[in-house]
Amino acid sequence: MDKEKELTFIDEEEKELIESIERDEWVRSKEEEKEKKYAKEAAEGTVRKNKRMNIRISERDLRSLKIRALEEGLPYQTLVSMIIHKYLSGKLKEDTSGEKHNLTGNTT
Repeated sequence: MDKEKELTFIDEEEKELIESIERDEWVRSKEEEKEKKYAKEAAEGTVRKNKRMNIRISERDLRSLKIRALEEGLPYQTLVSMIIHKYLSGKLKEDTSGEKHNLTGNTT
């Protein structure tokens, strides 16, 4: 099977990058190992969930949280983690429109 037929590109930029790599236009970094170590540590630190947190929450809020998590198709603990992460990274903004939104920002 032809290599071009095997690959499905996301967009033109991705296609150009793949073709550039195949033409051997890329050179190794002089600090490749250092950069790989840095990237690996950054990825592990972003994904790793190795700390526990216990909080007290009202029964009403917990029930609402569990309902919202079901609507999103997520475990409620994952929803709480996502909310905290979005808040701390500045991606969670106050909505004053009064409309109900899902986690992707779409109106439900």
